[in-house]
Amino acid sequence: MKNSSVSPATAVHTAAVDEFVAVRHNLHQHPELSNAETETAQRIQQVFAPFNPDKTVSQLGGTGLAFIFEGEKVGPTTLIRCELDALPIQEINDLPYRSCHAGVSHKCGHDGHMAIVAALGAELAQHRPQRGRVICHFQPAEETGAGAIQVVEDAAFAALKPDYAFALHNLPGKPLGQVLCRPGTFNFASRGMVVRLSGKTSHAAHPEDGVSPAMAMCRIVEGLTALPSQIEGFSLVTVVHACLGEVAFGTAPGEAVVMATLRTPTNEAMNTLVEQACQLARQQAEVDGLNVSLDWEDVFGASVNTDDGYQRVMRACQTAGVEAVTMEQGFRWSEDFGKFTELCEGAMFALGSGESSPQLHNPDYDFPDALIPVGLSVFRELIRELNGISS
Repeated sequence: MKNSSVSPATAVHTAAVDEFVAVRHNLHQHPELSNAETETAQRIQQVFAPFNPDKTVSQLGGTGLAFIFEGEKVGPTTLIRCELDALPIQEINDLPYRSCHAGVSHKCGHDGHMAIVAALGAELAQHRPQRGRVICHFQPAEETGAGAIQVVEDAAFAALKPDYAFALHNLPGKPLGQVLCRPGTFNFASRGMVVRLSGKTSHAAHPEDGVSPAMAMCRIVEGLTALPSQIEGFSLVTVVHACLGEVAFGTAPGEAVVMATLRTPTNEAMNTLVEQACQLARQQAEVDGLNVSLDWEDVFGASVNTDDGYQRVMRACQTAGVEAVTMEQGFRWSEDFGKFTELCEGAMFALGSGESSPQLHNPDYDFPDALIPVGLSVFRELIRELNGISS
């Protein structure tokens, strides 16, 4: 395996893990975008077929899958979640398993997350839970923030509702194989705001005959950028796009669009920021007699770890011999795993993918294969404590 500097204490079941390195490479070659992960789901079903789960739920929240392993005794339901989707990024790596699909690639490491949970399925096939049940869940559409909502709102989820839920995400810039976790906010809430301004075009020689959104657009860009300084607590507004009129030197513009990403550490803070941002846009449009419409895209709630979930992750790392540190603050980037911990105990943890690794969503990023046994070992110890594992 590449990046094999991970401690031998975590490099368990090497021969079996190598099989799931091959699984990752196969998934990496065939990435699919959010809510289009049909073939990816089929590949995962083929991997799990020999594991003989007690029940399989397909088309969960779209293309999602849930493989259920039941114990003989009463106990909690533990859900281990990973993501099916890839990103609209052209890969530039020269890899033998390079993406076969132009403009689509696994640049967030979801191929590695899937390989870890698939390896866990192989473990559960040989060592069934003693009590309760364990669900290996492959979720669609994490990248858009829609997938977890689709899953928990699916009627089939009512029969799966977990008592505990856990997930991981690889993290470039941190030591290879190091776990990072914290109680409370793990990932910020975020959402994309789209402000559309509508006025009236006119001849560029007579702009006074039209209603231009130019000045209102500028004031909205400036106002949104300054908004966090006017609100108590941390928040962030990043203007990501602005467009005014058409490329036509004879025409004064009548339309404009401003797009911004809003981020906050809590859902409550997001509600305040949204209210202020909407008020700003409407006020500035009204000043110039413009119509305004507001839309939202890529809506993520804050992903919040419960205290119990965090403590269980830290104990699992200690038992597995994996270095673990407590983060002081949550990550500004977003994740939709928080939909699960709104319903049950649980936590997400980060898994360091190397201090020199390219960053997530970079076109040259590649998930380190050496993390597969590390993630597997932590998940296995979480299950051992909650559900027991047969010998």
